[in-house]
Amino acid sequence: MERVTRLVSQRAVVIFSKSTCCMSHTIKTLFYDLGVNPTVHELDEEPRAGKQIEKALIRLGCSPSVPAVFISGELVGGANEVMTLHLSSSLVPLLKQAGAIWL
Repeated sequence: MERVTRLVSQRAVVIFSKSTCCMSHTIKTLFYDLGVNPTVHELDEEPRAGKQIEKALIRLGCSPSVPAVFISGELVGGANEVMTLHLSSSLVPLLKQAGAIWL
């Protein structure tokens, strides 16, 4: 849990993902298309640490565990929550407030 807290505090937008997850790919693409340069941690590419991080994400309430999106160190949620924010026009202002985009 401490490692997740440390990782998400280092950048404005942090995404925990798996390289084989189609929803993770969709969320990463959305952020890139919005001009965000998120820090992405591919859990399946970090065998030992990835499993520990995944357990911590589940304890934080992420279900499924990926994608898990943090903005300004706060858990936003997974794909459903991010898409809901985007479709309600709330995601871009949140990203601006975090300093992740400037336009």
